[in-house]
Amino acid sequence: MPHIVDTHVGKRIRHRRWMMGVTQQQLAETIGIKFQQVQKYETGANRVSASRLWDISRALEVPVSFFFDGIENGNAVEEGEAGEAVRDVLADKEALQLIRAYYTMPEEQRRQIFELARVLSRAA
Repeated sequence: MPHIVDTHVGKRIRHRRWMMGVTQQQLAETIGIKFQQVQKYETGANRVSASRLWDISRALEVPVSFFFDGIENGNAVEEGEAGEAVRDVLADKEALQLIRAYYTMPEEQRRQIFELARVLSRAA
């Protein structure tokens, strides 16, 4: 059974890769491995070595610490202001598609979409 930290790091790799529009094959070629190895990293089936995580962070243009965001004392559960567990938004493919589309828009359109979402969320 994969360690929770390995699973968390793998999810963060997958989310960042997906947000950048990079395929597993493209990431694998960039860091010099086979795409099957990327699959194993992303599921947490294989642990990512420090040097490989360094390569992945460079390929995905984030600091190594990005892959550990959301981990506290080996626990990947985040809590909101009221102490309730927060759902992992990045695990939702629709949310990821929305985020990717949002950041491809010009800044003025992003502001308008953001304001619309705030208004609609209050009405719900």
